Amino acid sequence: MKKLILTTAALALSAGVAFAASHSVVRLGTEGAYEPWNFINDKGEVDGFERELGDELCTRAELTCEWVTNDWDSIIPNLVSGNYDAIIAGMSVTDERDEVIDFTQPYTPPDPSLYLGASDGVDTMGGVIAAQTGTIQAAYIAESDATLVEFATPEETIQAVRDGEADAVLADASYLQAIADTDDALMIVGEPVALGGGVAMGIRESDGELKAKFDAAIQSMKDDGTLNAMIEKWQVASTW
Repeated sequence: MKKLILTTAALALSAGVAFAASHSVVRLGTEGAYEPWNFINDKGEVDGFERELGDELCTRAELTCEWVTNDWDSIIPNLVSGNYDAIIAGMSVTDERDEVIDFTQPYTPPDPSLYLGASDGVDTMGGVIAAQTGTIQAAYIAESDATLVEFATPEETIQAVRDGEADAVLADASYLQAIADTDDALMIVGEPVALGGGVAMGIRESDGELKAKFDAAIQSMKDDGTLNAMIEKWQVASTW
């Protein structure tokens, strides 16, 4: 789904940081700002597809877990520096990220990206297109003939379209479709774009034991149909 621009500083931070088997609590890092994947509910708690998924994975892996929220643009550096032990934040597997961290097997297939605009006839190929900073959508627009305008949060990209600062926003279908369905002033425009290689948990490269535990838990959910049921409930992607 999203693609971070990684720095050499993040690479350096990865040295010497490891998950200890004796840890009593595994900390799960998420953004908390990308409904329905992850968001903060009215009680101030992490909610959404990945909250339900992460809790179930921890149960199956026999791990005690707690949730930590972190801004998207620093979510990988703060993993490798030890602020939490795993990322579960709608993160697509990419070669660039895989150079810095490891990934579990994907828990959803790739989610197609859509354009959201205020009217028909938006020039998605050559207009002004908004995207969240550090996402695979931003990288795609930057390599196209369109003009990219980047914002720190998903909400700001939508507001840019409402304010006329951008002709459209490009983001995951599961995020934009819900907005189009509830906001009469906005609509899906243009053609879907296939991006990303599936969404997975991010793990420090030194934490092979933790990765194996989550891999086994994800596979067990695929095998018994629980994962597909959860995907359908939250409508985040196609099923396996």
